[in-house]
Amino acid sequence: MNENIYKLTFKDNIIDAILCLDAVLPGREFFSFFKNIPVVAADGASFKLYEYSLIPDYIIGDLDTFLSNPLSEELRTRAEVIHLPEQETNDFEKSLNFCYKKNWKNILIVGFHGGALEHTLNNWSILKKFCRILNLCVYDEERYAIPIFNSIRFSPKVTEKISIIPQPNVNLTTIGLQWELNNEELELGRREGIKNIAIAEAIEIKLNNGEYLLFIDHRLPKFPVFEKLK
Repeated sequence: MNENIYKLTFKDNIIDAILCLDAVLPGREFFSFFKNIPVVAADGASFKLYEYSLIPDYIIGDLDTFLSNPLSEELRTRAEVIHLPEQETNDFEKSLNFCYKKNWKNILIVGFHGGALEHTLNNWSILKKFCRILNLCVYDEERYAIPIFNSIRFSPKVTEKISIIPQPNVNLTTIGLQWELNNEELELGRREGIKNIAIAEAIEIKLNNGEYLLFIDHRLPKFPVFEKLK
């Protein structure tokens, strides 16, 4: 059993960077929450931002999409362009490596899915690869997806929908949900924990082994942080 228990809270002014992937981005109003925070665009995401009249601070990737667009010449003069042509990693992984080397820890990710399904599934794999070295949170459709690999306590909204998606398997016990789990196993391809409901002022999810993605309502502009209790 994992004995570490963390309090999950949400704080202002701690996001180190917004990472935009080349899929479906949130509306322009989303970016108004995050003035003076570096924006990293993975390759073609730079043009989606341009459509909002927004210029990222960094454009990173193999740049196959970027270099084929005539707007790239203008963007080169207004953003730092980092060309990494190797094909062992995709643009998401290149961007996370860049953030890691910049010593940016708290990364809010948008554009995680949309378009080709294989890209979304690959993004999920990369998220799992980096979630223990960076504090990552995905924002999509007014929800947060947060990688969890310790026992946690947090305060939900009233009747908030709580989903627990194993990565790829997890054993846990919950307190404060409508449909409780008691030392039960969730596993991709066998059993998931989709759309449970918070019925208490505090939720506790005791992790026995494994890890999972926690899906909850967003707390913009606040970002999830973990404080060790014991």
